[in-house]
Amino acid sequence: MNVRRVSVDRFLEQPSGRGVVVVAFVLVVAITVADLTSPQDVHLGPFLVIAPALTASLAGPWLTALLGALAVAAQVSIAVFHGGLTTPNHLAQITALTVLSALVVFVCHVRERRGRELSRARSVAETAQLALLRPPPRRMGPLRVAWLYLAAEDETRIGGDLFALARTDRPGTRVIIGDVRGKGLAAIGEASIVLGAFREGAHRYTTLSDLAAALEESVARNLEEVADTEDDPGEHFITALLLDIPDQDSPAEMVSCGHPPPLLRHDHHVTALHARHPAPPLGMCQPLESRFRTDTFAFEAGDMLLLYTDGVVEARSPSGAFYPLSQCAALCRASTPEALVREIHRDLVDHVGHEPEDDAALLVIERCVTHRLHRTHLTEDTP
Repeated sequence: MNVRRVSVDRFLEQPSGRGVVVVAFVLVVAITVADLTSPQDVHLGPFLVIAPALTASLAGPWLTALLGALAVAAQVSIAVFHGGLTTPNHLAQITALTVLSALVVFVCHVRERRGRELSRARSVAETAQLALLRPPPRRMGPLRVAWLYLAAEDETRIGGDLFALARTDRPGTRVIIGDVRGKGLAAIGEASIVLGAFREGAHRYTTLSDLAAALEESVARNLEEVADTEDDPGEHFITALLLDIPDQDSPAEMVSCGHPPPLLRHDHHVTALHARHPAPPLGMCQPLESRFRTDTFAFEAGDMLLLYTDGVVEARSPSGAFYPLSQCAALCRASTPEALVREIHRDLVDHVGHEPEDDAALLVIERCVTHRLHRTHLTEDTP
């Protein structure tokens, strides 16, 4: 009984569903009236099967069975007024309509059961994906955070792009954004290695260089086990950008492992923070003796950092032009990370003409403290 009530209520909540039921009922009445007013050698009763077939297109098996029963009842009424129920022609029509209605109800039941199974599978997949990605809270210490994630695979929440934030005891916040070579579900295993290593190492390692080295070691050790080498036998690696943002006046640090440079938005002026000492992407077998070197930059109150993957800046318009993220970020009048993400998303879809077909991630971080930093250029972190 509960299944029936939920199915009917869910269907009737949809305007299109209510319309189909009304149309199917009107068809039963109209066909019945037309048959009763037609000469006896004109048989319109077989058209009654349209009602349950039409209902099954959007409704569940219970409503389909109801319309099927109404159609059979209408066929019986036609038989009573046109020669009686015992005539061979009417018996054949009633039997055929009953069988066809029962088949339609059965098909509708199978479709609904498979739909429930698919819904449960999607729910489990989305839960697992969200547990892996763990979208950060809107506020972390003095930072306000907003993000956009677009997965290439239909019906998924995560693909080959990744990002995460973690609070440290200094106090401060460490950030990673990365992009697995490849996209969609096949890249989730590789993304999980980086995210797991980052969440474990963000609290353990004192310097950002040591954290980057730990990520490289973890990827080099585990990448081959999770990479989809059968369908994608090419080279596998992950570009990544690591940030260390102290809560106090200290400059922020970054390590770039082959990732696009972050954008710093200050008073609506956007600057690309190119790393002076970039490292190769994770998984490229970087020698252990090579040291990841950090670059520092000022991150003042009211500034916004835009971290992104290449799915954003490589999104093309119908004419083939790349999406100008820095230009859009400078022209947007949004004063909060959430508003800036919404504006960029709308502009990105307008630029492409539809949602991007590649995995794309955008992370906007704003410092909200009141004191100001002395602005400096990127400087080398001496060994």
